[in-house]
Amino acid sequence: MNLTALRNTGHTRQISHRNSGSSHGPIVRLMSPSDFGQLLKPFVFLDLFDAPSSFLGQMPVHPHSGIATVTVITEGNMHFDDPDAGSGTIGYGGVEWLRAGAGVWHGKELSSGTSARVQGFQLWLALPAELESAPVDSQYLEASATPQVGPARVIVGRYEGVQSPIRAPAGVNYLLVTIPAGESWTYTPPKGHRTLWLCVSRGAVHTPDKIESGEMVVFQPGHQALTLEAGNRDAVFVLGSAFPHPYDLKLGYYSVHTNDEALRAGEAKIAEIANRMRQQKTARQASASIPVFK
Repeated sequence: MNLTALRNTGHTRQISHRNSGSSHGPIVRLMSPSDFGQLLKPFVFLDLFDAPSSFLGQMPVHPHSGIATVTVITEGNMHFDDPDAGSGTIGYGGVEWLRAGAGVWHGKELSSGTSARVQGFQLWLALPAELESAPVDSQYLEASATPQVGPARVIVGRYEGVQSPIRAPAGVNYLLVTIPAGESWTYTPPKGHRTLWLCVSRGAVHTPDKIESGEMVVFQPGHQALTLEAGNRDAVFVLGSAFPHPYDLKLGYYSVHTNDEALRAGEAKIAEIANRMRQQKTARQASASIPVFK
């Protein structure tokens, strides 16, 4: 399908916002809860990382509450090791899911794999009220366990009748897509998914407007399908769609909740875990082990 035909499909949802983010070393921050997260909630945070695999060893142990983090790999691989969820390798199409819920400290469960470099995305999802204070839930899927529909890996949610094994709340889709050079693909959001965005990690796509590598775009709210065409090389991107999150975002430093009371409880739980870590001296051990502190 050429760009003229793409314009004539009627699947040309208008882009409302573009962002190339801000760099912090090997990480590009594309969305935070205080900016695009207000438009796209429950999607509230997005980082694109591209670095030597050794940078994973520099990640500090840090807390979260009220959210789920979703890490997907677009190039290279990582090793995972979690006392509750096993060990293995996450490559292209693999995923780490961590529902922080009531509160968690983590940061050492992922380490260098066999590749010299690694590229991928970390996304935060604001949890609904019934899950924001729930127990911690970790899942790791190797690529072979991530279902695929055409060029799309279903990381979170349900697409074209295929359900991701990730235990995410309903009403959210998150896909990892590779479109071969010169080919096109159409995404039809499930009914009620008015929020839609994507971010390209390699190559470029046309809507027909061009979206470059490293760029995130937000589409006008609506229900229309979206047709995308790759440029002169394979295009790799993540795409999210969802029911709008009906809550205001109550923000802590590493936390997002639906109300002030839940935020206070989450931050208190984070502090209690930190105190327990100090008492048990596990914070020092974390530099050599691979814990998730609950």
